Amino acid sequence: MILELADIRIHPGRNAAFEEALERGLKTVISKAKGCQGYTVNRGIDSPQRYVLQIRWATLEDHTVAFRGSELFTQWRAIVGPFFAGAPTVEHFNLVVPSG
Repeated sequence: MILELADIRIHPGRNAAFEEALERGLKTVISKAKGCQGYTVNRGIDSPQRYVLQIRWATLEDHTVAFRGSELFTQWRAIVGPFFAGAPTVEHFNLVVPSG
């Protein structure tokens, strides 16, 4: 399993609209992507315009090749992209220590 971590900053005062768009995009686009195994989103307390999106992928290529090279990526960015104050920082991680 690969964890994608996206650090997203949005324009001030757009939280409610962004969260609606984000939830819609996750449910209607990301969840359909090959290899997507789930996701979580957290909003910053100290920086309320900052969001951390975590998506679990079966393989790195499911995200970097299959998803980013697909029409689904275009749909995703059309839904959430207008809210971005800048390009999100995206990194990928391998699981080292599982919970439990």
